[in-house]
Amino acid sequence: MPYIVPASKTLRLKIVYYGPGLSGKTTNLVQLYEGIPADVRGKLIQLDTETERTLFFDYFPLNLGRLGSYRIKIDFFTVPGQSFYNATRRTVLEGVDGLVFVADSAPRREHANTVALRNLKSNLETLGTDFDQIPLVFQWNKRDAPGALPVELLERVLNPDGRPSVNAVALRGEGVRETQNLIVKSVLQRIRFLSQRGPGRNARKAGPKTAAS
Repeated sequence: MPYIVPASKTLRLKIVYYGPGLSGKTTNLVQLYEGIPADVRGKLIQLDTETERTLFFDYFPLNLGRLGSYRIKIDFFTVPGQSFYNATRRTVLEGVDGLVFVADSAPRREHANTVALRNLKSNLETLGTDFDQIPLVFQWNKRDAPGALPVELLERVLNPDGRPSVNAVALRGEGVRETQNLIVKSVLQRIRFLSQRGPGRNARKAGPKTAAS
């Protein structure tokens, strides 16, 4: 749910990139970060594990305007892809407003994609978050891989409900910004819808000391 910082009149939205190990989650965030003007983005924070990196950064999108009297700030996170970091995954998912599932199109990665999506659903259930209600965009990454899994197969197996999806080659920056635009749009639509149900019912308030920077 959105995170309100009353002192700065800021509404913080949390978007998490999820998916199997080495599917391109980190690449997405690095590409996205490097394409954002330095004066509206925070630092890129990196937490290293033995096999992967968990990344975080935030920024103020200049073109989103305000929601009521609050300016909007977006926090982007990745999660570790390896299953033995599941506790970290669950921690990162706490308070999530929107998700990007980065699927690996490389051959023989169908099972890894399925396992990661099942794990996402399980972690959301543990946290009391409804998978069917949270904004979600699928990204079919590594479309340039020789023998890439057909998009039709990925859609049928991973996205039977027809959520928004984007073809991508994140290493070249292809599909990265399109994915971000889709998930931000979906999150804002949901926040605006929920805000009509009454002020303060769907957001957490925090003082300055508890807000991430």
